[in-house]
Amino acid sequence: MKIICIGRNYIEHAKELGNEAPTEPVFFLKPDTALLQKNSPFFIPDFSNEIHYEVEVVVKINRLGKNISEKFAHKYYDEIGLGIDFTARDLQDELKSKGLPWEKSKSFDGSAVLGKKFIQVTDLPDPHGIKFSLQKGDEILQKGNTAEMAFNINQIIAYVSKFITLKIGDLIYTGTPSGVGPVKINDELKGYIGSQEMFNCKIK
Repeated sequence: MKIICIGRNYIEHAKELGNEAPTEPVFFLKPDTALLQKNSPFFIPDFSNEIHYEVEVVVKINRLGKNISEKFAHKYYDEIGLGIDFTARDLQDELKSKGLPWEKSKSFDGSAVLGKKFIQVTDLPDPHGIKFSLQKGDEILQKGNTAEMAFNINQIIAYVSKFITLKIGDLIYTGTPSGVGPVKINDELKGYIGSQEMFNCKIK
């Protein structure tokens, strides 16, 4: 099982971090040890003083595919979930400033929160118009709609499959909208697709 993450897929988020809008999908990988499921708590690692939340719609791949045509990409997933791509922003900024790879700021253990359930695509009005949000108490930290993505789900699947064979159970985190920010101990983050709670993550 692979965790494939798409970066800079919401233009406003790219702008808030001072990045240019991409002309093609940007992706990186997280190992399976990054997965944090079943509403397990997230423990802030000792190597970072600035862990940021990034809520993202997650696509689960349901069949083997390579060099998938965009017009057939919808056949390769039938479930949509929600997760968080936790990022050690201070570490990422340091690595980027040195021109070094920044996987260790993204791929550390527990950095990929995944909701306890998935929603069938057939139960969604429009998989390319999914409303989602991240909340802390009554405060909305982030909200987005997949219609705002620079590259939609089918385009992402087609592009990534040029380089990497997709397998059953692979997860694609499709990018985060603007509004990312730091977490602190005792925060409780809840993720929603529409009004449906998808995860509850306590910060330790």
